[in-house]
Amino acid sequence: MNSKLWKQSELIFLTSYAFVFYLIFIQRSLRLSHGYVERLRGLRTGWLANQLNDLSDSQWRNFRGNLPVLTAVMGAFIIIANVIRYCYGLKGKGMSVLWGLISLIYLSYLHGACIGFILMIAVMNFSIVKIFARSKYCIAILWIFNLATLIVNRVYEGYSFSSFGKHFAFLDNHRGTFRWHICFNLVVLRMISFGCDYHWSFEVRHFDKEKHMQRCHICSSGQTCYLSLQESHVDNYSFNMYLCYLIYAPLYIAGPIISFNAFAKQLDAPQKNYSAGQILSYGLRWVLSFFLMEAMTHFFYYNAFAISGLWRHMAPFEIFIIVYGVLNFMWLKFFLIWRYFRFLSLIGGIESPENMPRCINNCHDLENFWKSWHASFNKWLVRYMYIPLGGSQRKLLNVWVIFTFVAIWHDLEWKLLSWAWLTCIFLVPEILIKSASNIFQARTALGVFINRELRAIAGAITISCLMVANLAGYVVGSSGIQLLITQMLQKDALPALGVIFTSFYVAVKLMFHIRDFKQNSW
Repeated sequence: MNSKLWKQSELIFLTSYAFVFYLIFIQRSLRLSHGYVERLRGLRTGWLANQLNDLSDSQWRNFRGNLPVLTAVMGAFIIIANVIRYCYGLKGKGMSVLWGLISLIYLSYLHGACIGFILMIAVMNFSIVKIFARSKYCIAILWIFNLATLIVNRVYEGYSFSSFGKHFAFLDNHRGTFRWHICFNLVVLRMISFGCDYHWSFEVRHFDKEKHMQRCHICSSGQTCYLSLQESHVDNYSFNMYLCYLIYAPLYIAGPIISFNAFAKQLDAPQKNYSAGQILSYGLRWVLSFFLMEAMTHFFYYNAFAISGLWRHMAPFEIFIIVYGVLNFMWLKFFLIWRYFRFLSLIGGIESPENMPRCINNCHDLENFWKSWHASFNKWLVRYMYIPLGGSQRKLLNVWVIFTFVAIWHDLEWKLLSWAWLTCIFLVPEILIKSASNIFQARTALGVFINRELRAIAGAITISCLMVANLAGYVVGSSGIQLLITQMLQKDALPALGVIFTSFYVAVKLMFHIRDFKQNSW
């Protein structure tokens, strides 16, 4: 049998297996959701087919509930800013003042009197950067200040005005509708970005724009890629531009994260990569994705199972259904939140990096999974941590530092540190195996076949590790993972584990076929 015919036969088998698997998965999911409906927490009255709606996730519940008001307010802000820009021909300097004022109004509603804390810390960071910008210790001082701020904000839960004196105690009754220190995590990333970009503006950077134009298909087509914007020289490092960058309303709450240089360039000259029609199409795809989420939460109560703890008393394959369902729910939730704010930012003329450019079910290795999950944060980490720490020359050490920072940045919780260190434990062997495979290339047809099979098995193991790490960090915690592993390793669970691992193996092989198809079509 020749190679082409073998691949076609394999693809038919894999597709058939996946089709049957998802039929069984959906049928069992519906049965579980309806069978336990009275014991699940977080279900609310729904609007679709007389079903209850799983709103057990507080982040999704708040976002969904505030969506109409948020859309109206943001729409008004963006229309005002765009009309004034068009009428008066404003560039970076004028737009930084305009968006700064609009964003301050927005933050006053969100955080009330606590906006004072944000401005005070922002001024302190700006002063540090301006004083030490030409010093070789600038980056170290910048990081120490911001890490200390991040930790102290969390320890003191955003501070109490009464702790500064009785005369300020009345301000505790005017703290707004949203905890400021939660949003401030993103502001910390922006403060570091501004400081580093300003410090590096005094150095000779090794970015060859002409060579980049030749290699980059985006720039060679007449558009401007994110890397080019990020590495371009910026003239305006004023306080107005800095403050506007920190609190820019469309990206303030959830991002995506964008570097200072890229933001300042686009505030001066709005993005042209997306036409009005493409932005409209982007928004329509978001609406369709939102209705997919509504269908999911009305018929499949995965997250409610997780927070209710009922998974602890289920059979192994049922536990897998809940775990897999929760991870897909999480992916779609963040997909919708991030793309909503990116859509608003695009209308305002700022293109930020796209988070989640790849579906969660189309990732079979840890490195690419994290590159495509919170992709804008990954770009930030590469620029401001990974490369300054030594890049690929110290990769095995860097991953521990970076993931520990990511855990602390999210919150001061042991379960997040467990997630970070579990991810590193799983990632280090993958890095070593990838390095070895690059050295030893298969040359015969048999060698290629064996290599492909071993990669599929390794991918199935990686998917299992990803599920364990994410559940430990974001769903059940380290103690829940111990119980989960204990249950899944019992003798009567082995047949279910075999089916699960086989399904992961089949999924990875399908991913290979998708990659091959894309490469051939290009």
